Amino acid sequence: MSSRFESWWGDIKQIFNLQFLIFKQQENAEKITTRTRTVKMLFTFTSSFIKFINSNLAFVLEYNKQMLEFDSPLSSVRGIGPRFIQKFKQLGINTVGELLCHFPVRYEDFSDVVKISEISPGEKCTVRGIVKKTSVRRAWRKRMFLVESEIEDGSGKIRAVWFNQTYIQNSMGVGKVVNLSGAPSAERKSGQLYFSNPSYEIVSGNAAARAKHTARIVPIYPETKGLTSRGIRYVIKPILESVKIPEEIIPEKIMSKHGLMGLAPSLRLIHFPNSISDAEKARRRFSFEELFILELRLLGERAKNVKNNAYKIDIDINLLKSLTAGLPFKLTMSQKKALWEISKDMSRSYPMNRLLQGDVGSGKTIVAALAGICAANGGFQTAFMAPTEILARQHYETLKKTFPNFDGGIALVTGSGAKIYYARELETHADKNTVKREIEKGGVKIVVGTHALIAKKRTGENGITFKKLALVIVDEQHRFGVKQRALLLGRGDTGGGKTSAERQIPHFLSMSATPIPRTLSLALWSNLDFSSITEMPKNRKPIDTRVVEPRERPAAYAFIRNEIARGRQAFVVCPRIEPATNDEQLTTKELYELIVKSVKEEYEKLSKKIFPGLFVAMLHGRMKAEEKEKIMRDFSLNKTNILVTTSVIEVGVDVPNATIMFIEGAERFGLAQLYQFRGRVGRGEHKSYCFLFSDSASKDIEKRLLSVAKAKNGLELAESDLKIRGPGEFLGDEQTGMPDLAMKALKNPALVEEALEAAKEIINEYESLSNYPELKKRVEKFGEKVHME
Repeated sequence: MSSRFESWWGDIKQIFNLQFLIFKQQENAEKITTRTRTVKMLFTFTSSFIKFINSNLAFVLEYNKQMLEFDSPLSSVRGIGPRFIQKFKQLGINTVGELLCHFPVRYEDFSDVVKISEISPGEKCTVRGIVKKTSVRRAWRKRMFLVESEIEDGSGKIRAVWFNQTYIQNSMGVGKVVNLSGAPSAERKSGQLYFSNPSYEIVSGNAAARAKHTARIVPIYPETKGLTSRGIRYVIKPILESVKIPEEIIPEKIMSKHGLMGLAPSLRLIHFPNSISDAEKARRRFSFEELFILELRLLGERAKNVKNNAYKIDIDINLLKSLTAGLPFKLTMSQKKALWEISKDMSRSYPMNRLLQGDVGSGKTIVAALAGICAANGGFQTAFMAPTEILARQHYETLKKTFPNFDGGIALVTGSGAKIYYARELETHADKNTVKREIEKGGVKIVVGTHALIAKKRTGENGITFKKLALVIVDEQHRFGVKQRALLLGRGDTGGGKTSAERQIPHFLSMSATPIPRTLSLALWSNLDFSSITEMPKNRKPIDTRVVEPRERPAAYAFIRNEIARGRQAFVVCPRIEPATNDEQLTTKELYELIVKSVKEEYEKLSKKIFPGLFVAMLHGRMKAEEKEKIMRDFSLNKTNILVTTSVIEVGVDVPNATIMFIEGAERFGLAQLYQFRGRVGRGEHKSYCFLFSDSASKDIEKRLLSVAKAKNGLELAESDLKIRGPGEFLGDEQTGMPDLAMKALKNPALVEEALEAAKEIINEYESLSNYPELKKRVEKFGEKVHME
């Protein structure tokens, strides 16, 4: 670059010397004065210099352009000060690449440039005109400052108003040419049109062609306080013109087969598209890329799992027939099929990795329990982990009751205690260390527990070591982190100085009562095998679900009173624990939450005002384990009529005599969660009911709640919820670490299948991705950030 600059500077000197010689000749011929010669020469030289600059403008711009790398820190970019660096950090943006991958959430179409005389109220457009006047005044009633400008374009004039943005007066100077973009409004009295808080941009010459904020498709970004979309656009535009775009990581054959736009044009068009169609094509490319990387990661994990060793558990068919024949009910065909799939997996020499899903009350637990009994018959151990003590105790009691003659030992280990049950013997309450020693010796074949099964760093308490752990069952597996599940799987074959290649990895069976839509199962669990229980036990009656209006509340209370008089029980679910106080400084969202009933408030109201003669209890997650156990035991024994609770009863609670589910603030819960609540009733022989209460007048909320009432099964509701609320309802955005673009792409089944097909093609060809080193790095980096739970 320096040699080119020296050549360029030499040309300038040559022009000056040539001009000097020309005027010297004129001086000799015409005898003009030295002063005249100097002025004339400078004028002519300046003219020649300007022409030269114009002819070399591209080089001048290139010489002054800052060349940036994708991994360059934002602090190295000219024009971005420390204050904005901090604002970008709040958005998780530290490098040039992270900024360019901070994609718009939507676009404003201001590409329609019209004359002022042609604008219509409510229609988005852009007008270009000259500022005739600008003023600032204070609106005393609203205690805010108003900036007002009048713009004229020859066809007419229009007023623009900005609220509490006094800095705008410095930009809207009289005589400046400006663009205004927005949707004009009409004044109530006069009907005169005006712009309220329009986007604005000073334009002159070819600056109009380089517009960022007006007269085009304008990107709107995720923002933070002190950093608006306007500021983000202002920074991104010049960076796009100077950054060195990395090499394409998606293989060329995949790009061609799936019609994907290249990386460089995609980056340009997702930020500054010429049309909405351009933006959609660019977004499709990046969505595909995120899904493609995700699928490569999951398929890679699946391929690695097949290379691991596991205990082969040979299933005794006669034992299985005997066990099922001894049950107090018949297994459905779905349960039998799921049990057969699990049995086949456990008989292999590599670890099972299967998800058992089914509606609330469909009988998943008994299928998992039968698998555990079969493993015990082969001399192996099973760990059964539940997310709450309530659910762990319930599973333990179910196993004791269902298999009273099982003599392999069933243990319960929770944070509050431990006990062991052997067939035909009294249950033994023992300290944890005693129970742990029995498990380590192999004297207990099935261990049910909570997080106590794994290490607890905060208490210094060690987790349990198993002698021959062959099967791990996790109920509601999405409630446990990846590291927690890995710790439990690591409780297997740890002795004998074996290498990781020689160790036996336990078979893994996870259960979920939240049905997973096909799109999500394809995209996010392609490393798992699926078993689905699609039938309900024959004795189950459909639950009558109703959306109750506020005026119908007294009738609902009367209905509960009548049901309890017939010997039934009721749950009342509230979304908050602490009552809202009036002295808090609350946001708009928090103010909205003030109408939500808290558990404590609801308990006081129901026990003292609505049902003073009934036994009402309260349950929430902040209670001690012993207290929660007593409350649930009393409710199970029908010593309590009404249980007021939080979502702690969402998972697994089984009280067949409870026939009423009464949900306050139903709009505050997701559809899948509401479905889980509803599944807590209807588990016995009596007709059951679910009442959904909401104080919201929103039609959208009413529509959502009605979808719960009408849903015939969980999968149907899950598909509906995916469309309405997106994947976050099933995953939890913060928990997974999934990029926003990938999360939104999960709503596109066709794109998910394309990405999965492409990933399979690459993995089948090069399992290690050795031929695609940059792609391999990206997949590994993706795996560090994203965790599917």
